[in-house]
Amino acid sequence: MKKTFFLIFALFVLIFSARAETLPEVEREFRAVWIATVDNIDFPSRKNLSVEEQKAEILRDLDLARSLNMNAVVFQVRPMCDALYESKIEPWSEFLTGEMGKAQNFDPLKFITEEAHRRGILVHAWFNPYRAYHPAAKTVSENHISKRRPDLVRRYGKYLWLDPTEPEVQKYSLSVVLDVVKRYDIDGVHFDDYFYPYPERDGQGKKIEFPDDKNWRKYKATGGVLTRDEWRRKNVNDFIESVGREIKKIKPEILFGISPFGVAEENYKNLYADAEKWLSEGTVDYFVPQIYWKSDRSNREFPRILKFWENANPLKRHVWAGIGTYKIANKAENFSADEIIRQISYTREIQTTRGNIQFSFKSVRSDLDKIQQALREKLYRRAAVVPRSFWIKTQKPLAPKVEITSDENFVRAAWTERGKRKAFWFIVYAKDKNGWSYSVLPAAQKSISLSADREIEKIIVTSVDRLGNESDW
Repeated sequence: MKKTFFLIFALFVLIFSARAETLPEVEREFRAVWIATVDNIDFPSRKNLSVEEQKAEILRDLDLARSLNMNAVVFQVRPMCDALYESKIEPWSEFLTGEMGKAQNFDPLKFITEEAHRRGILVHAWFNPYRAYHPAAKTVSENHISKRRPDLVRRYGKYLWLDPTEPEVQKYSLSVVLDVVKRYDIDGVHFDDYFYPYPERDGQGKKIEFPDDKNWRKYKATGGVLTRDEWRRKNVNDFIESVGREIKKIKPEILFGISPFGVAEENYKNLYADAEKWLSEGTVDYFVPQIYWKSDRSNREFPRILKFWENANPLKRHVWAGIGTYKIANKAENFSADEIIRQISYTREIQTTRGNIQFSFKSVRSDLDKIQQALREKLYRRAAVVPRSFWIKTQKPLAPKVEITSDENFVRAAWTERGKRKAFWFIVYAKDKNGWSYSVLPAAQKSISLSADREIEKIIVTSVDRLGNESDW
């Protein structure tokens, strides 16, 4: 009994004396993967799955993400003016139930957010702001925007699109985003590369203009001086800026991210997306150019394009590359797991902060070219917390209150949080006979047992919030 008491007392003394030492630097990297729901790419694997089957697929993917030491997923919640969550604004998605508007007694967004957070994984909600219908769908409900407000919708190719130049479209899509921000504990709002659609061509290969003629004529009739291209870009810019502004009014610490096409000129000329402006002016918190080409691809070399975007980043927001892991499946592309590892390695050399998002979860889950082993053994050997977003001003969390007990087999640390600011991760630093090491744990875990054989000398536990701010110790 006395031996145990003195050991516990000694451990407490060593915790406080550790302040004079330098702790190991914890890896910081945004390690994410897209979960696409359009056309059942990633989730659910097919329409009409039961609730239990949907839950099982989400848990399987989250467990895999955690086993790979990933710390974020980007979950598509609005593929075509529909909802992968319970919404009073838009109908349930056909990709869930097989019929647009058919309700189910299960909210995938709520479930994935809760379960991901329990595992120390952030969730960014991915919206398509303008796409109103995808040809993979077969049904349309009466409460879909194309039925309720056909005046706001345009047919272009095989798709339906909301007209970006309609002020009511901007208000409508913004209302959808804000509804989710208010009601769900998401960590980020995310848009991909679809603003104006990619150009359609006629039989002679000539570009077909997007049908916004009515609004263009109205604009010119009221004395508008911009060119048509400038006018289109301004409407998209106004919407993007409103999203960035309004979500921060509700949750100042939520991250806003956009993942445009990798080539700036294509965004600017054909998609009317002034992505350079959004990055250079700090409209977004993070920026994920989709660089889905090999490192040695002529004129589109991965490192060269990534350097372009990092150099267009004067405010030092997060530039995190979009990685095309799905291309491993295309033999003609000659991609490999080694190429993906090479590209992620480039991100660590070029970007101000480390991070990437892989497209998409199906490719990781299918273990194309043994990508899982490559990630585990070559790059993601250790768990990581996310880089800090220094421009978001907030207090860091307090360190938890730690209690330590031990017996002949284990040294156990348990802790309770202090203060109002909640941790998203805990970092447990331990010094043993071999020196310092650390473990990154989800906030749901508030204890750890370490083998007594390690001859533990010191234990320190810190709190890290979802923005990557670490407490003192």
